[in-house]
Amino acid sequence: MRAVATLISHRVSSRGEAVEQVYDRSMSFGQVSGPPATAKQVNELLALLTSAGHSDFRDARGPMGFTQRQAGGKFSRDEADAFIQQLHDEAEQQAAPTTDPVVAVVIDEAVRKLPTDQLAAELQRRGWIVAAP
Repeated sequence: MRAVATLISHRVSSRGEAVEQVYDRSMSFGQVSGPPATAKQVNELLALLTSAGHSDFRDARGPMGFTQRQAGGKFSRDEADAFIQQLHDEAEQQAAPTTDPVVAVVIDEAVRKLPTDQLAAELQRRGWIVAAP
């Protein structure tokens, strides 16, 4: 259960009666939880979403977990930064270099042809510890 911050105000009504007002300090529906994202952040986020295959914020709502407010293009600065970082991280993971199978076979054959001493020296140069079997 969520704790709700409240403010209690005591005043006297026009008829002389004591009135107690309770204000709920929790966020209203659809409110942003901080300063709004800059136009630059929103444009960068939209560009990253487009490069990830989405047409707009509404299209990315399900896969990205956007709320209705966010699907309408309204983000706080922190939210925009978090989504931008998430998309950058996903792009880096997908951009990991893959070796062509033909190249891998050629490299494998070249390594097999190296003399053992030369291979051990190269591995040691790269920081590996080499021990005889």
